[in-house]
Amino acid sequence: MHLARYPRLHFAHLPTPLEPLTRLSELLGGPNLWIKRDDCTGLAGGGNKTRKLEFLMADAQQAGADTIITQGATQSNHVRQTAAIAAKLGLTCHVLLEDRTGSKDHDYNYNGNVLLNKLFNAPMRKYPGGTNMQAAMDELADSLRGDGKKPYVIPGGGSNEIGALGYVNCALEMLYQANTAGLRIDLVVHGTGSAGTQAGLVAGFSGSNSRIPVLGIGVRIPREQQEANVFRLAERTAEKLGIPGAVKREDVVANCDYVGEGYGIPAQSTLEAIDMFARYEGILLDPVYSGKGAAGLIDLIRKGEFKKGQNIVFLHTGGAQALPGYLDSFK
Repeated sequence: MHLARYPRLHFAHLPTPLEPLTRLSELLGGPNLWIKRDDCTGLAGGGNKTRKLEFLMADAQQAGADTIITQGATQSNHVRQTAAIAAKLGLTCHVLLEDRTGSKDHDYNYNGNVLLNKLFNAPMRKYPGGTNMQAAMDELADSLRGDGKKPYVIPGGGSNEIGALGYVNCALEMLYQANTAGLRIDLVVHGTGSAGTQAGLVAGFSGSNSRIPVLGIGVRIPREQQEANVFRLAERTAEKLGIPGAVKREDVVANCDYVGEGYGIPAQSTLEAIDMFARYEGILLDPVYSGKGAAGLIDLIRKGEFKKGQNIVFLHTGGAQALPGYLDSFK
């Protein structure tokens, strides 16, 4: 896989560190835990969407776009990072926010990532939960074209086969780091939602024939639906890479037992995971993705799902910038 064939901008701080979680490993008494620090990608505080945006924004530039449109939940990390890179490139970024939680809390609606979007000068529109957000973006794009603009629409989470190339690259980066350090990776675990991160990792590991398994801890929808979404995107990503058929259905595994009440609503296990990572490793997780991903990992270790001596890498997808929007959850 030669990713230099695809248009890409270079603004992420890469490679991100791959570090041991020594104290958590000792505390939980199971496998050896490692963390891939994609909260350190640099853009607007970092996060996993930065890798995707290197490819997406290059594609937007090639298309001659002068305006970006994207969407996400109220406290979307993807929206924050997209608004930031648009500002850096001198583009207007129109943000469509879907109210998926129904929260009336002031901090949730105006602090955290919402405040940062304003600092990046991104015009924001709010929509009720359940809105067809793709249709809403298409409608806005048509309106902007009527005003003489050249909009480029980025799907939620940056999750299409272009954005997923960022996590193909991450898989190759992890392989290089592990090979250099003599580290055998037995499993990669992360929070999975819009599917692009997991699809890219699966395509990267399968396409390189490293066959490192990936476990996505779902943050929003039931397992069958999540796995189907990831597999479809992983297949399209493999086709874009010129390796159709490289990804098999059994390569896509999700566990959606830790969603709790719904997307964007932290469960008690989420809050415990955030507390443990902060207290024992000095690492900040977020209440939507990385917190639920870590909660799943912790619970599976406690249940004895992994063998002692295995090396498990937790991919930190970022998102701590949303924490000020969840002050009430930490009372």
